[in-house]
Amino acid sequence: MAVNAKKITVYVLVVFVMYVIITDPAKAADYVKIGFEGISDAAKAIGDFMTWVADGAKS
Repeated sequence: MAVNAKKITVYVLVVFVMYVIITDPAKAADYVKIGFEGISDAAKAIGDFMTWVADGAKS
């Protein structure tokens, strides 16, 4: 049952993405930009944390 729910969720997500791309490409580009900015911010935060740990976890 969980596999079917996962397949349905992925299908709905793909349909939504395709709908947004077709109906409003500019908005889709904004969503992609927001997503990449979020990934970039998360990667920077992880890098800062790892640097802090490598420096001996000093304040």
